[in-house]
Amino acid sequence: MVMRFAICFIIFAVALPALAIDRLTASVDKNPVLVGEYFTLTIEANGKVSGQMPDTSAIAQSFITGPVSTSSRTQIVNGSMSSATSWQMQVMSRSAGEFTIPAFEISGAKSQPINLRVVAREADDSQQKDVFVTTELNPQSLYVQQAALYTVKLFIGKDLLEAQMTPPSMEDGSITAMGQQEENYEVLDGRRYRVITREYLIQPQKSGSYTIEGPIFNGQVREGYRRMAVSAVGDSIDVEIKPIPDNYRGAWLPSELVNLAEEWQPEDNQVVVGSPITRTFTLTALGITKEQLPDIEVPSVDGFRIYPDETDRNQMARDGRVISQMVASYALLPQKPGTYTLPELKLPWFNTVINRVQYATLPARTIEVVADPNQPQQPVAQSQPNMVSQTPVQQSITEPQIVYKEAEKSWLDWGLMGLGYLLWFVTLALWLLKKPAKPVDVRSSGSEAAANTDVTVRLKQLGKAAKQGDNSQFYTLLRQYVELAFDQTLKSWLDQQSPEIREQIAKLQACLYSANKQQVDLVTLYNQVCKIKKRSKSDAKNSLEKLY
Repeated sequence: MVMRFAICFIIFAVALPALAIDRLTASVDKNPVLVGEYFTLTIEANGKVSGQMPDTSAIAQSFITGPVSTSSRTQIVNGSMSSATSWQMQVMSRSAGEFTIPAFEISGAKSQPINLRVVAREADDSQQKDVFVTTELNPQSLYVQQAALYTVKLFIGKDLLEAQMTPPSMEDGSITAMGQQEENYEVLDGRRYRVITREYLIQPQKSGSYTIEGPIFNGQVREGYRRMAVSAVGDSIDVEIKPIPDNYRGAWLPSELVNLAEEWQPEDNQVVVGSPITRTFTLTALGITKEQLPDIEVPSVDGFRIYPDETDRNQMARDGRVISQMVASYALLPQKPGTYTLPELKLPWFNTVINRVQYATLPARTIEVVADPNQPQQPVAQSQPNMVSQTPVQQSITEPQIVYKEAEKSWLDWGLMGLGYLLWFVTLALWLLKKPAKPVDVRSSGSEAAANTDVTVRLKQLGKAAKQGDNSQFYTLLRQYVELAFDQTLKSWLDQQSPEIREQIAKLQACLYSANKQQVDLVTLYNQVCKIKKRSKSDAKNSLEKLY
């Protein structure tokens, strides 16, 4: 037992130096460095580390740092084994000055601090002429949650081999890339540059003074037969963010311009009871995102049923501005005749140019609803007392006294009457034996007539939209027509149609909801829909003829 303990103690004593760190060093690959230029910080430990890592959090307070990579190596020379572990990371400074990289410590071993000098870039630097970055903010004066377009342009005067550019940064602000980067060529001071343009959407979330830090570019270009490292830093932009005014009420909508428009289908101010009206609102605003656009609330009107339809939101950048747009549709169904006034719509927004509240408005509109001429007129019960009260004297003077006396029937009349009833009963019995009686729902006849009227009106509206070339209105009316005429959704209805119809509808959807714009012949598509309706009626008629 004593011998075993001694052997274990000797093994532990021999292994203990191997687990210790002999020396810990830190170094950089270049000193001094330029502002915005990446340099490599290397920390190396001689000895066995056993999974430990140096704490580099203190560097992030003064520098921009990348991820840490770890590597290890082991050597055996003349029977003597040595181990070393190194950690490397890319570090960069946004500002010039004298900096100190602090000491690092692992398992009691400490490195020496490093004094680093960061040099500002000169305006006439030769490298600056080869590669440089410009930044622009539009508009330059912002309110809280107002969207601004931040444009970055990278100018490259040599063959680019590798490139890496960080996005801009801003405290208490959201930054989102917009679209894809664009590439073109420009000539500046007699030199041709390759220009890479990126656009960002910047939205400050708090008021106060802030700085938008420009992007940093690092890459490699070809110079003759050599690869040369280059870097560039975009200028920082100071911006003052204004708070929301205390007297503002409602949903906060800061913008340079807000426009609210509407479209009616049909455009007439006189409509028939039961004929649907499509009311489409288009809300366009500058300097806000599509998520900030408020929903349009349509007030209820007695005598109308209002159903919300599709809502589409989009945003884009044009002429240095962020443009957002929302298109919302509503279906209005008049229920009874009369004259109705749809109330005015008012949407408050804050004009950031003149710094005051304004309203995007739609005026009130008067609509006359008339009875359906294809439906039988119902008698008006209220008019009967008036008629009696207006003509009592005339009835007493002109109305003669008529006395009805039933004529006496002979035996021949009674015989013919009995024979007629007998023949009627025989015919009824034969008809019942030939075909079972089919119940008829009298209550549904009125609703079927109204439904047929709605289908006819919707088909006319579909033809009108096809002639006008209105893709959006044609697609909306087609969905409603299919639901009324075939009692199906558009998707299930398309599954039953020919490949030609499905291809045309797919082109129409691509034209409406994607960037891939395709030409759609709406008139031809409308004629095909009419043929499908006629074919369905013909099939129904043939099936009825077979039953009888």
